[in-house]
Amino acid sequence: MQIAERSVASFHYTLTDDQGQVLDSSEGREPLTYLHGVGQIVPGLEKAMTGRQAGDQFKVDVAPEEGYGVHHAELTQSVPREAFQGVDDIQPGMQFQGHGPQGVINVTVTAVDNDTVHIDGNHPLAGKTLHFAVEVTDVRQATEEELAHGHVHGEGGHEH
Repeated sequence: MQIAERSVASFHYTLTDDQGQVLDSSEGREPLTYLHGVGQIVPGLEKAMTGRQAGDQFKVDVAPEEGYGVHHAELTQSVPREAFQGVDDIQPGMQFQGHGPQGVINVTVTAVDNDTVHIDGNHPLAGKTLHFAVEVTDVRQATEEELAHGHVHGEGGHEH
């Protein structure tokens, strides 16, 4: 069976950056299982999955526009250290939730000066080309309940 709308696919993956650093991998874990066609994985990878079947192995490079988006400079800002009440030791790489005009945003600390904390509200992989190595392990028809709920249930999925 081929991966298409209304199908559930499971796959192992290794995600690397332009330098070949492994950013994420399913190695040693269960394969990732998702409902195809509803945007549960980045668009570029979902497009590359279409038409594949169990046993297929392939590599795909996903441009930022089809991945986690381009890097938006306006999401990078400097805030006074006082904004981080109760956090004594702020280090680059720490992540916090903040409130922006569109609601809750996740920010990553990029640098810390004496009185200023520099934060970035972009996804950590925004602006990066994603290099996926994929092995499709299973493809099946989605159940009516999965289609109605928009996600996978049971094995490899999560219950609500």
